[in-house]
Amino acid sequence: KSRETADPAADSSPKLAAAEHQDEAASKKNLCVKAAKEHNIPEDLNKVLENKVMETVLDLSYVKLSVVETTCLGEADSEGIVSKSVSSHSDLIPGVYEGGLKIWECTFDLMDYFSEAEIEFTNKTVLDLGCGAGLLGIVALRGEAARVHFQDYNSTVIDEITLPNVVANCTTEGSRTGRGKARKASKPPSKRLRKAEGSPDVLNRCRFFSGEWSQVSQLLLNSNEPCSKYDIILTSETIYNPDYYSALHDTLAQLLDSDGRVYLASKVHYFGVGGGIHLFEKFVEEKNVFRTSLVKTIDQGLQRCIMEIAFK
Repeated sequence: KSRETADPAADSSPKLAAAEHQDEAASKKNLCVKAAKEHNIPEDLNKVLENKVMETVLDLSYVKLSVVETTCLGEADSEGIVSKSVSSHSDLIPGVYEGGLKIWECTFDLMDYFSEAEIEFTNKTVLDLGCGAGLLGIVALRGEAARVHFQDYNSTVIDEITLPNVVANCTTEGSRTGRGKARKASKPPSKRLRKAEGSPDVLNRCRFFSGEWSQVSQLLLNSNEPCSKYDIILTSETIYNPDYYSALHDTLAQLLDSDGRVYLASKVHYFGVGGGIHLFEKFVEEKNVFRTSLVKTIDQGLQRCIMEIAFK
């Protein structure tokens, strides 16, 4: 059941675009290395929010997906992922579209954990890996992180979902200070167009990237302005496919600071896709680079976990 709206109580599991895609993906997985790209923040922020309708959840603004599906055509979706996802009724098309248009429930689990564990983002460098809507990185920005970088496999997701969400939450009207604790909104979701007023300083702390993890890592590490390692890496629902474990592990090893922490949210098992928290835990253990600990288990609906990862 895929999530049309960001309902924290909804149960959502990825759906593959038919079984034939799995066989095709298996034979082509070594060829599906999507080049990395950095996305610039436009000077005219109102252009970013043009034709977007915003809703709110947990006091955060996010782009209404059904409107994006209607308006995101032609050059705005050069990858064609919106039409492919809609036409195939699929949340995942391996090597083509990796689910970033939707907000998955483990995102809310991780935001809740930030509050419960009093995770401190102040002056930290943060990477929202497989960011999708970017809500985790936005919470870090609200928590006064020094820098927040957002990465998603699909460039359309960055341009049409992530960047508008960050702008909407960082405009004069929408920005807030504080530690970014996740709490349920007391008001019902609002549906409105939003205008961006000015260019808030907070956007100067953001960078946006699309592409496959290994390619993004190389872009960051080999650029003329090399990126410092990240104090905190946040990632949610990114271990559904065991084929991606090696690339994810290598990316974490390359980009995490020696004293840094990864906070990963996942379902215990992804039915029909094959991955899950215990399979990934075993993979990491065999690599013998990181230590892992399951810091929270959620039994409501499909069982889910929060994992903390750090270097040994």
